Amino acid sequence: MLNNIGLPGLLLIAVVVLVLFGRGKISSLMGEVGKGITAFKKGVKEETEEAKKSLESARDVTPEQEKDKA
Repeated sequence: MLNNIGLPGLLLIAVVVLVLFGRGKISSLMGEVGKGITAFKKGVKEETEEAKKSLESARDVTPEQEKDKA
């Protein structure tokens, strides 16, 4: 259904949205979307760093007798 909209169709949709909501509302909405994306990226980065730290600090808890057998 939406697989052949094309550039003219996208431009028409953009103009209709601009007319309906106005430039100010759209710019503030895009600003909020940008803040959300930034917060998401920051959260993913922090979680990745935390996982790396936990892997680095993990220690081998295998008993000494088991280690000698291997």
